[in-house]
Amino acid sequence: MRIAVCYNQTPKYSAHGEIRDRIADSGSYDQAKAVLQALHQLGHQPELIPLADKLSDFLPRLENFAPTLAFNLCEGFWGDSHQEMNVAGIFELLGIPYTGSQPLCLGLTQNKLQTKTLLLQHDLPTPKFCLALPGADFPNTDGLHYPLIVKPAYEDASQGIEPASVVDTLQQLKQRIRLIHKGYRQPALVEEFIDGRELNVAIIGDGSLTVLPVAEITFAADLPRAMVCFDSKWSPQSAAYLGTLPVCPAEISAAETSLVTTAALRAFKLLDCRDYARIDIRLRNQTPYILEVNANPDISPDAGLARAAGVAGLAYPQLIEQILACASERKDLHHEKPASI
Repeated sequence: MRIAVCYNQTPKYSAHGEIRDRIADSGSYDQAKAVLQALHQLGHQPELIPLADKLSDFLPRLENFAPTLAFNLCEGFWGDSHQEMNVAGIFELLGIPYTGSQPLCLGLTQNKLQTKTLLLQHDLPTPKFCLALPGADFPNTDGLHYPLIVKPAYEDASQGIEPASVVDTLQQLKQRIRLIHKGYRQPALVEEFIDGRELNVAIIGDGSLTVLPVAEITFAADLPRAMVCFDSKWSPQSAAYLGTLPVCPAEISAAETSLVTTAALRAFKLLDCRDYARIDIRLRNQTPYILEVNANPDISPDAGLARAAGVAGLAYPQLIEQILACASERKDLHHEKPASI
């Protein structure tokens, strides 16, 4: 098949956030190169097609290549992760079958408030929270118990999260909220910080779903907080990165495995994820608190989802092949002729 491997390029400077956030933004290209290589190994005809600052450049390249389908690795548009859902919408409008979740799912899962609200409405555990809006009165936090963690409401890749994001006093909370408002120009999500085991559940498939082996993120005892922050993911020389180690499969009981995988599957289906997703959970007192539903996680060979697939016996090209098969099946169904009446 002719496969357009689409990824987003990023500007040198962003209108919001921190300069270092570009490290995470550039990960789309690394994924694209790995997927391209895997598709070559599988015998397909892939081509890298970057999305930069102009749709007028992207669309002709896509049209000229005339792909059978697109492998969508775009995580935003020119440094704006809020546009992730709209990039998937481009493929929808063009009628090009593509891998990954649909626009509504991508939009909902990036909006942490909407995700958590839906989870609670369906009796899925998530940490207690409130939202601090820029320019509004300070939120009522009477129902929340310290320590609390403060995050940008609409970012991913742990952008805006560092050890100081976890606060123990009202003064620290107010200071952290101001930093999010000023730096990221968006609401701040304030959550109870769950002191428990951090587990990742990766799921692949569309309709028929496969839960990959559960992974645990372990933390060195000398870290200021047992948490995944920006440096844990993107700064290889930092203490946070070196002290944050994945273990797959996680050393948890069969009962605990059932708890977290059941919660993850329910969340995957509730948010209408497809092809692949990762659900991040904190397990405390036998309660699987869902921290995030990542409908467009990193699928680089050294990332958590591919690592879990490897433990399950799926080599990287096989993982890519399974994701591709989901999109191909949708393509075939979409083009099936309706039954005669």
